[in-house]
Amino acid sequence: MAESIDPGVDIGHVHLKVADVDRALEFYCGVLGFELMQRYGEDAAFVSAGGYHHHIGLNAWESKGGPQPPRGTTGLYHTAIRYPSRRSLADALQRLIDAGISLQGASDHGVSEALYLADPDGNGIELYWDRPKDEWPQPKPGQKVEMYVHPLDLDGLIAELGS
Repeated sequence: MAESIDPGVDIGHVHLKVADVDRALEFYCGVLGFELMQRYGEDAAFVSAGGYHHHIGLNAWESKGGPQPPRGTTGLYHTAIRYPSRRSLADALQRLIDAGISLQGASDHGVSEALYLADPDGNGIELYWDRPKDEWPQPKPGQKVEMYVHPLDLDGLIAELGS
C-alpha cells in the first residue's frame, strides 16, 4: 500500500463554472459575505475570506448563459466551506434566512454540523464547522472516524448569535 499523503495537504480553492458572474457575485459576496479579490474581465472573478488570494473562482468562460447541469449526470456534488466556529456558521444561516434562500438540508454529523444549499447556478454547497476533535464520537474498532447523519437543530444554531 502507498504511503499516506502529507497531512499538511489541503484544498486551496475551487473554481466553478457559472452562467452569470454578476449573479454569482451577488450570492457569494452579497449573501455569504465573501470579499471580491479580483475581477478578470467580464467572465471571471475571484473571491475569498480573510484576504487570501482566492478561495472560490467563478467563471463563465464555457458556461455563460448556460443551463444548470441536468440531474443524473456526473460532476461536482458540492463544495464544502468550513467556518471557524459554531457562531460563524450561525451567522451564515442568518444571512441565508435574511436573503430568503432555502436550505436543501441540515445535518449533525457528530464531527461537524452542516447546512446544505445550492447557489444560483445549482452548484451544491455545504456550509459547516468542525467540532473540536476531542468531542468527536468514538469510532468503532477498525475505523478511524465515526460519522452519522442526524437532523441539525437550526433553532439551537441560531441561538449562538444571542450569546
